[in-house]
Amino acid sequence: MTTGRRAVLAAMASSVLAGCAGRKSATSGGTPTSGPPGAPTSAPPGAPAPNATATPTPTPSATTPTVTRAEIVARYGHAMPHTWGFEAPGVVHALPKGKREIALTFDACGGPGGSGYDKALIDFLRRREVPATLFLNSRWIDANPALFRRLAAEPLFEIANHGTRHRPLSVTGRSAYGIPGTRDAGEVYDEIAGNRAELTRLLGSPPRFFRSGTAYCDDVAARIVTDLGERFASFSVNGDGGATFTPEQVRTTVASAPGGSIVICHMNHPEGGTAPGIAAAVPRLLASGHTFVRLSDALD
Repeated sequence: MTTGRRAVLAAMASSVLAGCAGRKSATSGGTPTSGPPGAPTSAPPGAPAPNATATPTPTPSATTPTVTRAEIVARYGHAMPHTWGFEAPGVVHALPKGKREIALTFDACGGPGGSGYDKALIDFLRRREVPATLFLNSRWIDANPALFRRLAAEPLFEIANHGTRHRPLSVTGRSAYGIPGTRDAGEVYDEIAGNRAELTRLLGSPPRFFRSGTAYCDDVAARIVTDLGERFASFSVNGDGGATFTPEQVRTTVASAPGGSIVICHMNHPEGGTAPGIAAAVPRLLASGHTFVRLSDALD
């Protein structure tokens, strides 16, 4: 790892996913604010109607796990990790070099991390036809079934796996930002496979990408993600500081993202500065020759 990358990750560590840890309002100090329960009212031309569903009936093979829990426990039950944090073998932090592409990714954490919906953010992406990858936690999906169906029906967005209970991915019970991690290989399997099964049932095919709660993992847990058929997607630019940044901070941070960046932000805190910051940053990036892609558009 380069000295510059170590510095970037160190700067990110204090605030990266405060939004997922149960963000309080910056003005009131109160509990997390939820977004509107209804579906969005605007859509780009040709988009599905608000009541459209994206729940095709999957074939039996689509819901069959590629590896069982017992197999994962047998394979990794005694393995000891050597890393902890945002870095691990197989974890993706950036897009391939040589292009001016940027991947915007938005987490929806659910539960104590917030089950709100940033309608202004998603409506902006629709109006500007900006593709994005949405990492959705099981609890957020359960709290927002109509919103999920509409988002899943739109080709502009790619749905990815943000875990079952939104836990850091550890085989030894390590925690991040006060959130207890999974305690062993079996719980790592549960955290990945539970939401994977739900997304497969709802989408008709399994998700390609996974990001743990807080984006923390160890190297053993990262291998389990791969064994279950997904790629662990981390980030290179912390776009909204865990949904704590002001609009100006989001604009400044995202607008300075270089080509090849994977930007992490949140779509479950409408009270934050993410939506106006993204709305200000995207035109600047487009004007400078950058384009936006979903992760699956850029990664094999």
